[in-house]
Amino acid sequence: MVTPPDIEAQILRYHHVEKWPIGTIAAQLHIHHGVVQRVLAQAGLPRIGPPPRPSKIDAYLPFITQTLAAFPRLTASRLYAMVRERGYPGRPDHFRHLIACHRPRPKAEAYLRLRTLPGEQGQVDWGHFGHLQIGRARRPLMAFVMVLSHSRQIFLRFCLDARMENFLRGHVAAFTAWGGVPRVLLYDNLKSAVLERRGDAIRFHPTLLGFAGHYRYEPRPVAIARGNEKGRVERAIRYVRDAFFAARSFTGLDDLNAQAEAWCIGVAAGRRCPDDPARSVGDVFAEEKTRLLALPDNPAPLLEHVAVSVGKTPYVRFDLNDYSVPHSHVRRILTVLADPHEVRIADGADVLARHRRSYDKGAQVEDPAHIQALIDDKHAAHQHSATDRLAQAVPASQALLNRAAERGGNLGAITSALMRLLERYGAAAVQDAILEALVRDVPHPNAVRLALERQRQQRGAAPPVALVLPPHVQDRDAPVQPHALETYDQLKEASDADGSND
Repeated sequence: MVTPPDIEAQILRYHHVEKWPIGTIAAQLHIHHGVVQRVLAQAGLPRIGPPPRPSKIDAYLPFITQTLAAFPRLTASRLYAMVRERGYPGRPDHFRHLIACHRPRPKAEAYLRLRTLPGEQGQVDWGHFGHLQIGRARRPLMAFVMVLSHSRQIFLRFCLDARMENFLRGHVAAFTAWGGVPRVLLYDNLKSAVLERRGDAIRFHPTLLGFAGHYRYEPRPVAIARGNEKGRVERAIRYVRDAFFAARSFTGLDDLNAQAEAWCIGVAAGRRCPDDPARSVGDVFAEEKTRLLALPDNPAPLLEHVAVSVGKTPYVRFDLNDYSVPHSHVRRILTVLADPHEVRIADGADVLARHRRSYDKGAQVEDPAHIQALIDDKHAAHQHSATDRLAQAVPASQALLNRAAERGGNLGAITSALMRLLERYGAAAVQDAILEALVRDVPHPNAVRLALERQRQQRGAAPPVALVLPPHVQDRDAPVQPHALETYDQLKEASDADGSND
């Protein structure tokens, strides 16, 4: 267990300045006396007080010291087994406490303070700031942070994920805010930047390499476990967490980013520059800004390209939500082109739909025109089917529908009325009635109905009754083949013959 640095400092001060014994220090700091002994032993300072009593481990200390010098990470259990084979009689738990006092302390590595030229270097990293609830979706709140190594100017942008598109959008926003590009950008082992790393060999993400070529800067990885190489952006993230995000309220992502932008050019730029305490970060950045690389004439396109499949319903699924498309493109593969605010759905070079992007979960984002077109198409198909059946049974109906259309009649209602008359009176009677209505130049179902009634009265027939039964009732009324009764007579004769024999 590692002792906190503040506890170590108190132990050393109480022991060597106040002359407290080990037991008193342990009681006052509420720690085990073995911890106090270990800290004093690792500090390498002379012990104050009476000499320690002889211990069983004293004879084995040269071997233990030599072994730990060659193998500093050797476990106490393995070392106990080695000295046990050499005759050590103590218990393993007591041995572990003693070894902690004699284990060599790892040598602290010293780092040089790295200084960079103006406009030469920037550092990039992500910071995780909890989650944001949007409707039914719980999305991670990520902070893209870029800092200039010379002036310590910070750029901060919050996103709802750490995907490559948002990673590059953060770069573009930072370059635009600063009016230029640093010559070198340092990256940690981010998935957005480094695909594979083996020793000193680095394989950058090809999308990032193409983006760096467009803006003409050099992407450079930092060495593993080298905090001094990328310490500026890590301290900047800690500064953002403590000085900006703590206890901050906001209404949404756009509001949070607006506050972050104002904070970067205000409070963050007004702090003292670490390399030049007499000036502020903003003053040093004003000079560094002139040394940055110029922005290219055309910004890099940063749309998300996702191939999506349209099923039986006219919707595509993208980022947890469904977006409508024209019903003529079902059962096809389309392409989603998305930015932070808009979702476009394209078929090749043709853009089929545009929707405002939703960050909810399970939402249906619809264009009313897409749904209405599908409804109209279904109604038209039903009307077309009825028109075909009517034209086949009653050829004169086509002429009546054409005249009705010329006068602005409702063809769907006329077709439905003629179909009901066809079911009641039959095709021949309706044909004659339609011809009579056409002669009278009244292309309306009421004229056809009056003609049919007149014909029925002239024939003296009973009024037709339209009775439509459910399918299961119609099945019960199916004709049944009656059984011949002669078989029953034969059975009776055979029974009588058997009785006479008795």
